[in-house]
Amino acid sequence: MPAMVAPVLLSPSHHCHCTTTATRRSGPLLSRCRPAAPRFRSRRRPRGAVLVARASAVPGPPEQSLARYETLGDAKAALYQALEGIDRGIFGVTSAKRSEIHGLVELLESRNPTPDPTDKLQDKVDGCWKLIYSTISILGKRRTKLGLRDFISLGDFFQIIDAKEEKAVNVVKFSARALKIFSGQLAIEASYNVTTKTRVGIKLESSTITPDQLMNIFQKNYDMLLAIFNPEGWLEITYVDESLRIGRDDKANIFVLEKTDPAEV
Repeated sequence: MPAMVAPVLLSPSHHCHCTTTATRRSGPLLSRCRPAAPRFRSRRRPRGAVLVARASAVPGPPEQSLARYETLGDAKAALYQALEGIDRGIFGVTSAKRSEIHGLVELLESRNPTPDPTDKLQDKVDGCWKLIYSTISILGKRRTKLGLRDFISLGDFFQIIDAKEEKAVNVVKFSARALKIFSGQLAIEASYNVTTKTRVGIKLESSTITPDQLMNIFQKNYDMLLAIFNPEGWLEITYVDESLRIGRDDKANIFVLEKTDPAEV
């Protein structure tokens, strides 16, 4: 399956510099107003005090922001709207857009209607899903080497889960221009096992590219392609309902998928 604010502790030297600068700037002004004003020695702020001050600036829990939305459905609608026009994020997004999307993801995760998803894989996770957002990205030289700028177009990403057999197949669609336009796919088969109430371990079983024309195009950089889409590791299911699923993997990636008709694959 294709598939995260700690307080910042500033160094003492940083605080000393800021205090010294402030003192130097205010010194002449104070001397003009009160010539006899005593000089104050700058004192290093205790490390604990720095931590407390910084922590107080951390935003409140996601539940507070959820008040903007009357229902969970409203928050989902806002996420769908935020995802419009970014091509699943695969070729990168702006930092502002990423913050908006991840904020909405965290809101939904905080109100997950299925707190123990691996107990309900058959009911909630089994079936066909389509990727609508991921933090996996193909940029720079990787995008060029894989021909994903002009020569090859990246299509939909599907995930078919068989909860009974504990199997999953990830399908990545492509279309390419050779003598004519043709389409193909990368299919990655994996098995999984439940490890906790929210997590599954994933093992790569096999991968294939069809048709042969597409394999010939990717053959030189096949290891690079597989490294991008290899699901092996673990996946935490952080949100799932009847139509939407969110997960985070051991590589710190986020995946957002929507339930879809298997006939689309």
